[in-house]
Amino acid sequence: MTDDSALILIIEDNDLISQLLQFMLERQGYRTRLAVDGLAARQAIEELTERPRLVLLDVMLPYIDGFEVVGLIRARAGWEDVPVVMLTAKNTEPDIVRALDAGANDYIVKPFQPNELLARVRRYLKEKP
Repeated sequence: MTDDSALILIIEDNDLISQLLQFMLERQGYRTRLAVDGLAARQAIEELTERPRLVLLDVMLPYIDGFEVVGLIRARAGWEDVPVVMLTAKNTEPDIVRALDAGANDYIVKPFQPNELLARVRRYLKEKP
């Protein structure tokens, strides 16, 4: 699989942000799958037959928060090393430390800069075979 067709799992409950992320990523040639809350995220993690190359994950989600979702991702066989980038308005040091300790690879604070986000996506996709 080439990076151009990489599957990116987006877990985001804000309609505008999720639409923006899908638009930006698909315009770059990536495929996306969207989960709009923690329950949908858990279902996607359990049911996806293709391992995503990257997960963009909001922290504040209905039903199951992003910190717990990171744990679900890390617990799924074969997904232990999928890069997880937290994308959230929570910008305090304890939140960032908690996300990284939970297994996230990176943490981007909203509002984010689209080109910075795309640069991070490219960096993580290059690191994986």
